[in-house]
Amino acid sequence: MRVHLRRFGAAAALTAIAAGVAAAPVSAAARPGPLPAAVDDLHELGITGVQGFTRVDGVVSRARAGVGDLERGTPVPMDGWFRIGSNTKTYVSVVVLQLVGEGRLSLDDTVDRWLPGVVAGNGNDGRRITVRQLLQHTSGLYNYTRDMSGLFTEEGFREHRFDHWEDADLVALAMKHEPGFAPGTSWDYSNTNYILAGMVIEKVTGRPWESEVRSRILRPLGLSETSAPGDRTTLPRPHAKAYQQWQPGGTLSEVTQWNPSAASAAGAIVSTPSDVAKFWQALQGGRLLKPRQMAQMHETVLATTYQDFIPGGRYGLGITFIPNRCGGYWAHGGDVPGVNNANGVSADGDRVAVLALTTQLADEEASRNVYQRATRLIDDVICGSD
Repeated sequence: MRVHLRRFGAAAALTAIAAGVAAAPVSAAARPGPLPAAVDDLHELGITGVQGFTRVDGVVSRARAGVGDLERGTPVPMDGWFRIGSNTKTYVSVVVLQLVGEGRLSLDDTVDRWLPGVVAGNGNDGRRITVRQLLQHTSGLYNYTRDMSGLFTEEGFREHRFDHWEDADLVALAMKHEPGFAPGTSWDYSNTNYILAGMVIEKVTGRPWESEVRSRILRPLGLSETSAPGDRTTLPRPHAKAYQQWQPGGTLSEVTQWNPSAASAAGAIVSTPSDVAKFWQALQGGRLLKPRQMAQMHETVLATTYQDFIPGGRYGLGITFIPNRCGGYWAHGGDVPGVNNANGVSADGDRVAVLALTTQLADEEASRNVYQRATRLIDDVICGSD
């Protein structure tokens, strides 16, 4: 479960710090429930700062643990801003599906129909890949983030953290490689798919994907704490600082400032735990998509390359189905340098949990421990804790 191999990835991207954090946990919660214990446990597993939000049948709980700044020892904010990473993909998928519902494009349209000549070379062929396959990660396209040196070493990050990237340049990185499989024949997570999906949105509407997310999702739902920041490298206040461990057992590197154009429609959105929860509940509550498009979003395939850590996990159109003891829930985790986002919502939208973890590191065993504890919290929220 090497997190950094799938930057802006799904639930795999949950990590912990193997070395202890000096500051003592600082916890607070509005109501009792499983959340306070979970955030304390996650901090004790090594996460520098943990923010949590749950809503269960209308009852809200907020909790925090750890510090927002290792040098100053200040508490992590209760509901501060953070980079949501690949949870961005769910917002982008909603916009595409809204356009489908309006009859402005079809999931069966080819990529070449909207972006002629963009997906070509080295066996890549946009005439054979559909919009549906982009959203479902069944295109076979190479994941461009594997070629971004600024995501794998501290030296590379320092050199490239403020670089601006055009979407076409990100796609061009992927086009240097052959596809992993023929379109529609298998599944593998690729951020390239959602860079292309964002480009399709702009081609169809004449406006950038960020503008469509804002007008179609953020404003109607009143998500005033959510934005797509473009080239803005800083976060609104309050926020916890983000920390990255580049090698197992290594020291922590502060990585809060970063140009999210490297993620774009695959992972650039900034939000707060409460706003992310509102989005998920609105989506599953039927407020964003027509019934036909909701059904299309939830048509899943086996997430083949994620089975080692999400047994039975399935991927729809920008959304993941994760089985659990009471059936399962919908989610889309994400990560960018120094930050992980874990979440889950019940099928009816009545129960939701969101965690923001401001630490990443390379140790696989520690990562798995954190992932399992975060998953246990989500299970308790969705199923009810005993």
